[in-house]
Amino acid sequence: MKTKVLFTGLFLMLLACNLSDDSQSFNSVFTASQRMLLSDNSTGDSQLYVFLCLGQSNMEGVAKIESQDKHPDSRFKIMAGVDCQDLGRQKGKWYTAVPPLCRCSTGLSPADYFGKKMIERLPENIKVGLVVVAIKGVGIELFDNDKVADYIVHNANDEMLNAIDDYGGDVYGRLVELAKIAKQSGKIKGILLHQGESNNGDREWPNKVNTVYNNLLKDLNLTPEETPLLAGELVHAEERGLMSDMNTIIDSLPLTIPTAYIIDSRGCPAATDRIHFSSEGCRKLGEKYADKMLELLGYN
Repeated sequence: MKTKVLFTGLFLMLLACNLSDDSQSFNSVFTASQRMLLSDNSTGDSQLYVFLCLGQSNMEGVAKIESQDKHPDSRFKIMAGVDCQDLGRQKGKWYTAVPPLCRCSTGLSPADYFGKKMIERLPENIKVGLVVVAIKGVGIELFDNDKVADYIVHNANDEMLNAIDDYGGDVYGRLVELAKIAKQSGKIKGILLHQGESNNGDREWPNKVNTVYNNLLKDLNLTPEETPLLAGELVHAEERGLMSDMNTIIDSLPLTIPTAYIIDSRGCPAATDRIHFSSEGCRKLGEKYADKMLELLGYN
C-alpha cells in the first residue's frame, strides 16, 4: 500500500509540472530518491534492493565468523556466486544471508553488516539482496576485461587461480552474470567496493576503478546517477594500518567518479596483520557503508 501511495503521489507531482518549456525540470521537482524510483530501468521487484559487492580479501571475508553474526533475517538475501554443496547453495539463486557470503569457506565481510544495517533502517516491506564477488590478493585489474589476462599471467598464485576457477575462469563475467539474474527479481541500487591493498601506491587506481565502474554500468544498462559507487578505505592510520597511505588515493576517487562516495575506516579495528579488519572492524565498516547508502536513498 505504501508503494502504491508513493507512486500515486509522484504521478500527481509529474502532472503538476505541466511538461511545458517553462515548467520546472525533472531534477528540481523530485528528490534524488524519488528520481531513482521513477527512472529505474530494472525489471524486477521494486521492493528488493540489490547491491553489487566486489574487491579483494576484506570484501571477500577473512575475519572470523562469530556466533553473533549468525542471526538470519528473511529480508536480507545473498545470491550464491558459486555452488556450495555444504551450504546447500546453488550459483545464481537467492538465499537468506548467513556468513560466509562470498564463497563456500570465506569469512566475515563488511557486506554482512551492510545488509544487516540496511534492513534495520529500511521500511519493513523492503528487502536487501547482495551479489558478492571478491578474491583475496587481487588487483583492480582482475575486474577489467582488457587487462585481466596479462594480470593473471604476471600476478596470480595457485590460491588466486583456484578462486578464479571457482568463478568459471571469468571473475568480471561472473559478477555481470549474477547481476543480470538479480535484476530479474530486484533493482540494483548501488555498488560497494573494497579494494586497494594490491594496488598500494598506484596513482592510476582511480582511473582503473572508473573503467570497471563504467563497464558495469554499460553491461547492466544502469546510469551513474541511479547507481552510486561506495568505496571503503583500507585499515586506517589510526589503527596503524600497514597500507593506510593508499587511503589518500582512495579518498581522491570522487574527483574521477562524481557518483563515488568514500567510506571512512577510522574507528574500525584491524586484525593483527594490520592489513585486514578484525571481526569488530568488519561490522563497523559495514555499518558505515550502510549509513552512506541510506543517506543517498533518503533514509538518513
